Amino acid sequence: MPTCSFKSCFICAALLLSLAVTRAGLAADAPAADVPAADRPIHEVIDHFVDARIERQNVESAKQADDLTFVRRVTLDLAGRIPTTAEVRGYVDSSDGEKKISTIDRLLESPDFAFHQQNELNAVLMLGRNTSNEWRQYLLEAVRENRPWNQMFREMMLGREDDPKQATALSFLKVRASSVDDMTIDASRIFFGVAINCAKCHDHPLVLDWQQDHYFGFTSFFSRTYLTKKGTLAEKHGGEVKFKTTEGKEKQAKFMFLTGATIEEPKSERSAEQRKKDDAEVKLQMKDEKAPAPKAPAFSPRSEFVKLALADSDSPFLARSIINRTWARLMGQGLVHPLDQMHSENEPSHPKLLDWLARDLMAHNYDLRRLVRGIVLSNAYARSSRWEGEGEPPLAELFAVAIVRPLTPEQYALSLQVATSNPTSFPSDFASEDWAKRRESMENGARGFASKIERPSEHFLVSVDEALLFSNNEQIERDFLRDSGDRLIGTLKTIEDQQQMIETAFWAVNSRPPAAEEAAAMDAYLSARKERSDEALKQLVWSMITGPELRFNY
Repeated sequence: MPTCSFKSCFICAALLLSLAVTRAGLAADAPAADVPAADRPIHEVIDHFVDARIERQNVESAKQADDLTFVRRVTLDLAGRIPTTAEVRGYVDSSDGEKKISTIDRLLESPDFAFHQQNELNAVLMLGRNTSNEWRQYLLEAVRENRPWNQMFREMMLGREDDPKQATALSFLKVRASSVDDMTIDASRIFFGVAINCAKCHDHPLVLDWQQDHYFGFTSFFSRTYLTKKGTLAEKHGGEVKFKTTEGKEKQAKFMFLTGATIEEPKSERSAEQRKKDDAEVKLQMKDEKAPAPKAPAFSPRSEFVKLALADSDSPFLARSIINRTWARLMGQGLVHPLDQMHSENEPSHPKLLDWLARDLMAHNYDLRRLVRGIVLSNAYARSSRWEGEGEPPLAELFAVAIVRPLTPEQYALSLQVATSNPTSFPSDFASEDWAKRRESMENGARGFASKIERPSEHFLVSVDEALLFSNNEQIERDFLRDSGDRLIGTLKTIEDQQQMIETAFWAVNSRPPAAEEAAAMDAYLSARKERSDEALKQLVWSMITGPELRFNY
């Protein structure tokens, strides 16, 4: 992992300057008195703050997305896949005034949500590392039981090795245990939204919040953590972290959290001989899997770290960071952007909304499912991504227009499976045990393909590798373009009416009926190739599954 260099500090400076210029002249957040009560529904509070900011900026917002767009969007965001033909048509045809709520609740309770949330958490926590089945199962079970985020954080930091489930949670640290920098930087960025690495070599050049004392104070909590030859996580009985300031002065780091809160280590009564013996035992445990199990130290820095992090109620980094990440996933951009730049020089776009959501999350036991439900129920979430107003569209941070988002590799791989399956092969009950088993099988099938797809970042463009994959790889034809009865192409070949065939393909892949000009163009294409109709049909479906409409959540 990179720490700090002249180049990276220059990038930090350029980023902060860009943020300052972008936000210059923007109106302030809502007045302090204009804050909804704690018992207001989350979606109402979101719309209160977002709409107020739009009004103060005197800009126009996009209209609400139509039913076809909304059901596709929310299914991708909650189920991690496009909806089936039956799901889309059922939603569009329903006259139930509460269909949005009932659909959201159905998806949240479905097996799909657990698998999708597992995929999203795995991506955030492991940053592209290869992960074990046990780790993925830990995340899946945690989502299924709606385990509080603060509890998951505690398990990932302090899980007991004698409890198989908690030992698996420690994988977060185990895969990073060989580098104290990795543990420090990743824990800070992922759990607290703070890229603290720029304060390793010197105090942050532009952000007074982060000084060397913060970096090495944070490092102190992990510096005694090590991995035994058996693969268990342990802590040494002692050890100091020292660093040099830019003036060349050597300092001993305190155990310091991001807020500046510190803890004192009790004075050790171990003799020099005992310390030497402890060090020898640690070395043996790291080399020999037959060595005795490590003894827990009287003082555990990681335990103190967790206490400080969870006691942080005035500026709750843990709550604010997971809210910001969840918001960014569902809305296309964080309330604080970039996601790892939560500091005083980078104010949230809606500070009081973030504060309210943090208080609410903590008051409701860090319930992430409840948070997700609140966001997707809001009008802000349901806006159209099509800008039809005059002039340039509003700034993304106003959330006046929905942000088009590329699918994650997992979403894309699963959506390709759904799009190219026989549309009639899906169940009417997505809460059934049979569907849970099928979804698990789909997950396993999608994982290999997803590994070949780039995980999207800001300013995403489809890569050359992805384009070549869809153009030349036999797996595309084998997995998605077969003409067997369980696949879309096999189903289309049984339909004699060409217009009906085209409509069926559009509903399956694009979750909508074709426009008149689209239907006419495809009809002409197929009619001109009657002598090789099978190949023409395959080309038609290929063009749809490789097109931008399937590739993005709009």
